[in-house]
Amino acid sequence: MIKRIIILCASLLLSMTVTAELEIQITQGVDNPTSIAVVPFGWQGNGKLPENIANITSSDLERSGLFSPVDPDNLLDLPRPGDKIFYRDWSILGAEYILTGNLEVRNNQYFLNYELHDVFAQKKAFSLTVEAGLLELRAIAHFVSDKVYEHITGIKGVFSTKIIYVEAINKDSYKLVVADADGERPSVLVQSKYPMLSPNWSPDGTSVAYVSFETGRPAIFIQNIRTQAREQVTNFRGLNGAPVWSPNGKKLAMVLSKDGNPEIYTLDLKTRIFTRITKHFSIDTEPNWARDGQSIIFTSNRGGKPQIYQVTLASGRVERLTFEGDYNARPRVSPDGKSLIMVHRSERSGTFHIASQDIATGALRILTETHLDESPTIAPNGAMLLYATRYKGKGILAAVSLDAGVKYRLPSKEGDVREPAWSPFLY
Repeated sequence: MIKRIIILCASLLLSMTVTAELEIQITQGVDNPTSIAVVPFGWQGNGKLPENIANITSSDLERSGLFSPVDPDNLLDLPRPGDKIFYRDWSILGAEYILTGNLEVRNNQYFLNYELHDVFAQKKAFSLTVEAGLLELRAIAHFVSDKVYEHITGIKGVFSTKIIYVEAINKDSYKLVVADADGERPSVLVQSKYPMLSPNWSPDGTSVAYVSFETGRPAIFIQNIRTQAREQVTNFRGLNGAPVWSPNGKKLAMVLSKDGNPEIYTLDLKTRIFTRITKHFSIDTEPNWARDGQSIIFTSNRGGKPQIYQVTLASGRVERLTFEGDYNARPRVSPDGKSLIMVHRSERSGTFHIASQDIATGALRILTETHLDESPTIAPNGAMLLYATRYKGKGILAAVSLDAGVKYRLPSKEGDVREPAWSPFLY
């Protein structure tokens, strides 16, 4: 079976300005990761490949924290797809799975044949052929990683997704950067001498909404990832902030103070009609849609301190969701709709951490151990989340699994990075 990779942002990434890469530093994995031998892939072509697909796949799997790749120097053999596998030898090495591949080029396209073998079951788990353009070797590797990860864990992989974040070089240089989920292939979507905030992906991954101060006050823009076509969608006096797409992509929720107080509004992107959702003398901000699109979760200080509330759109009924801690803000709902991710501060510690709350039971779990943590964003498979924090006096991105068992950092080699947003699945 041939699966063709369609890279949503390929044309854009080739044309945008390249910026400094993020550097992954794994700090914690699970106690008993799955051992996998990623055999160096065969190459049927001229010259040397610009990317080592096996190494990229191995790094992807290791970064998930669930896999421990076998050191390539310890491999007993270098089989290719179709070769006989001597499972007993690999079992002695401690490998639970073996990944083999062979790459060739035909008609200006790469074709990768690859196989995953289950050592314990002593059989081939699956074999696939992937086709992609000559500039998409990393995309091929991430696609392979996704398929291996999904087969072994039962969870769809996110190695082929993208992240977007704000990089601040100094007080007069800001970049909105799109990169692979591993921080590689960074490209500048927008560069400005004015601050940018709150990037948020459309559900189909084609566009991003964000806030820019280029007009002299905060304004919300929508930009197409592929064409770079851009439009300004708000121009009100006061606050225009925190845009977030509805699950069906037809509306934006946002914060506007055009009527005198920061309130939650929605914008119908077809009719361009704004609808006021909250009506309270306190500050209502940081909206996020419930997964069914029938309610909006937001931050408000209407109880005296920032806490998280939910408003049902049909009735306008407002319900408080968080009670533990003296500060809970920036709510994000997990893809399965069961967990609420937030910035949390307990009265005892006085430190901002990222926490997860079970929506049904209210049980709260602290996920991070760093300080000044903010801006959580959840991977579309619900397994990991990114957030902004400080490390060695610098703004960086960090990642943690929702069970807090896996952690890694993504510091920038150049400026401070902040405001991350994880894309939806792109294929």
